[in-house]
Amino acid sequence: MTVFEGRFTDAANLKIAVVVGRFNDLVTGKLLSGCLDCLGRHGLDVEPTSKQVDVAWVPGSFEIPLVAQRLARSGNYNVVITLGAVIRGDTPHFDVVVAEVSKGVAAVARDTGVPVIFGVLTTDNLQQALERAGIKSNLGWSYALQALEMGSLMGALAES
Repeated sequence: MTVFEGRFTDAANLKIAVVVGRFNDLVTGKLLSGCLDCLGRHGLDVEPTSKQVDVAWVPGSFEIPLVAQRLARSGNYNVVITLGAVIRGDTPHFDVVVAEVSKGVAAVARDTGVPVIFGVLTTDNLQQALERAGIKSNLGWSYALQALEMGSLMGALAES
């Protein structure tokens, strides 16, 4: 029996794109900080001059799938991480955005074969979003770990 697993120590050659929604940037900026911290601590170059990690800012979460698709299709990245924050308001807008961004991100991964990490927070209020972006824990770190594991796993599958 062959067992395939991703490892967090096989990241040195990964090229990662991060797509970040600017809307609710109080939250998304913190997610990005946690994400880059994790990638850096696992050996990736996250300096501003890095050739290993690229960051693309989009207006909001709704725009994330289109840019993630463009980056995944470019052939330049092993993994794409998406970071956003959709916070429930008084209108149905929340439901529309959440449905479209989640379906869009999933479709990008399926259509391109490039792992796309879904790091879009969907919360009922700003307090919940801030708790997930650093007050209690920073899920940006977790999304980066998922990216490292999936990048490594896809590499292991390609070698089989």
